[in-house]
Amino acid sequence: MDRFFSIIAGYIDQYAILPVLYRCGWMQWSDLSFDWALVCVYGLFAVLATYAICWPLEAAFPVERWPDKKAVAVDVLYTLLSRVGIIPVVSFLLFYQVQTAFSGALVDAGFIPPDLESLIPGLFGHPVVTFLIYALILDGADYWRHRLSHRFRAWYALHALHHAQRQMSFWSDDRNHILDDLISFAWFFVVGLAIGIPPLQFPLLILLLRFMESLSHANIKLSFGPAEYVLVSPRFHRRHHAMRAAGRRSCNYGAVFSVWDILFHTADFTNAYFPTGDARAPEAMASGGYVAQQLAGARLFLRALTQTRPRPQP
Repeated sequence: MDRFFSIIAGYIDQYAILPVLYRCGWMQWSDLSFDWALVCVYGLFAVLATYAICWPLEAAFPVERWPDKKAVAVDVLYTLLSRVGIIPVVSFLLFYQVQTAFSGALVDAGFIPPDLESLIPGLFGHPVVTFLIYALILDGADYWRHRLSHRFRAWYALHALHHAQRQMSFWSDDRNHILDDLISFAWFFVVGLAIGIPPLQFPLLILLLRFMESLSHANIKLSFGPAEYVLVSPRFHRRHHAMRAAGRRSCNYGAVFSVWDILFHTADFTNAYFPTGDARAPEAMASGGYVAQQLAGARLFLRALTQTRPRPQP
């Protein structure tokens, strides 16, 4: 499979990326162009795999059936931009550049750049285990990023775009305001540098976590049973997206591993499937096109910055 992906990435590199770099005078990036292509190929495979797994399940065991799926169509665009388009390429490029500079500065100062293998020698020779530990650490960091985004009014004004979706499906995970995505990227970026994630593994880890998050957003009547105390299921995460009832505080912030919600007492294992959405979000956030959603989120964000009244948790 890796060889198949590499062949496709090689063709993309040779016939699409390198000609553009040559014409624009950017050949200094040519050593990285194959890796860029490989990241995009992995992203496309992740989207296709997600569709192949989640679409039949949504068709067979839906929580809701919608006569009009226009809002879902916009979420498809978010997914393609986030996983196959410019975002994964830029994330790889920036992470590679900053990590190279960061590691070089540490070496010049007489320090060894951090990584899990140096901290835990037993991980040497076990790349799969190391990869999973990186994923667990990133998911723990994402738990707190997500929880804080519900705590601060201005931040939630951006995050509200994600919660405004009343037709939640496996496409909904990447439905975010671009400013919220930038915050998330910076958050992961710092954590990735701190624990020494290899540059090529960084976007691949994000893609793996995003695949699991897509499943948790799916419109499927599905619980993982006892495994739900470890992994986030569609039923578990739907509780987080449920329309806010009087007196109910937000819960189930975990993206992939529910252990963080259990550890920090925010887990709710109620066996129910509630309607989703944020009734207080502008309608444009729920049913508008991509540009309309982004503009509505920006306006809500600017309004929140000028108001001091605390916003109740959704």
